Amino acid sequence: MKSAWKVIKEQIDHFYLIRRLSLYELKNKNKNNYLGMAWELINPSIQIMIYWFVFGLLLSRDDVAMGGEPVPFILWLIGGFFVWTFFYQSMVQGSKSIYSRLRMLSKMNFPMSIIPSYVIFSQFYVHLVMISIAIIIYQIMGYYINIYYLQLIYCVFAAFCLLFAISLITSTISTIIRDFHMLLSSTLRMFLYISGVLWPLSKLEELQLSWLLNIMQLNPLYYLIQGYRAAFFGTEWFFITNWQLTIYFWVVVILLLIIGASMHVRFRKHFIDFL
Repeated sequence: MKSAWKVIKEQIDHFYLIRRLSLYELKNKNKNNYLGMAWELINPSIQIMIYWFVFGLLLSRDDVAMGGEPVPFILWLIGGFFVWTFFYQSMVQGSKSIYSRLRMLSKMNFPMSIIPSYVIFSQFYVHLVMISIAIIIYQIMGYYINIYYLQLIYCVFAAFCLLFAISLITSTISTIIRDFHMLLSSTLRMFLYISGVLWPLSKLEELQLSWLLNIMQLNPLYYLIQGYRAAFFGTEWFFITNWQLTIYFWVVVILLLIIGASMHVRFRKHFIDFL
């Protein structure tokens, strides 16, 4: 717990630096591309169209029920896919955030714990733009801004906390064992299919597999995706009506943060040895 408080304090004390480094990270990542940061939006847009073509057209997916009302599959897909993109990119970049910057560690005068934080924050800017695009699409399609949109603030904060806690663990392990990053990248692709991004998990009930549904709902990413969709479609205050999942989610986040902070503080003095 002491390590967790230490890491949290480092984030608060260096928040201004985190914001500056995150902007630099985003610009530097796309500086050699003609379209620059536009690719941060083009890539997920292409992926959405591919998945919609395969699952929505070729497989003829029906409308998905949200709050008892059917919504077009493409709109339902958008509501979850933008969250998935933020999660996936932040996890992949966060896991290699420290070992890919080992050469600059000796020149740093700020705590290493802010490295995963500013890398995630750089993806956060892209995520905000994606949310804005999604809102515009929903307005055009007749799903107007409503009071439930306020829970997007909560959902974004919850997503950032989860990603930061996990990245403390993965960035530490990846620095010590480089193969772990490759294993993580492969494993994350599986989450696209088991988190309710491409297909509604409620179908498991129709197949009389409620026990499997209960297990898959323990995935923290499922909680975030459903929260975003509840906000976009104005169906419910998801984190209140599903208070059991909310408690479970934050218990998981706190445990991951304690474990991640302990690992990070314990090993960060030795990171330079892996140069």
